Amino acid sequence: MANWFECKVHYDKMMENGVVKKVNEPYLVDALSFTEAEARIIEEQTPYISGDFSVSAVKRTKISEIFWDDSADKWYLVKVAFITIDEKTAAEKKSSTLILVAGNTLKEAYDNFMEGMSGTMADFEIQSITETPLMDVYKAKLSGGASQGE
Repeated sequence: MANWFECKVHYDKMMENGVVKKVNEPYLVDALSFTEAEARIIEEQTPYISGDFSVSAVKRTKISEIFWDDSADKWYLVKVAFITIDEKTAAEKKSSTLILVAGNTLKEAYDNFMEGMSGTMADFEIQSITETPLMDVYKAKLSGGASQGE
């Protein structure tokens, strides 16, 4: 079970027009603790950022699962309600969960979500799909340098 932390990295970024702008970009990291999440994001970002940078925030997320697509460059957050029937009262009960889905467009994210859910037996309904500002998502590192899920 992954523990996903959102880490914000603050640094000076060279924009396409040549202007240097201060940015605070969010990333998602699989880690066991806040300390590990901060160390992982520093390790992952050091090769890509020239100059000084800092981790301005680390917070735990409620993301339960991620549907990957290596060709996608955007991340969408899908709020999905799983529907169950209470056997005693026969009442319909919904429990919501958050799933992060990769996709280049909203439709592609929807298609990737539906493909990821194709094997499930549970009834569900999509409550919302929203594009996130996440720049990248880093899986847990296993011993030997491989990432989880590869």
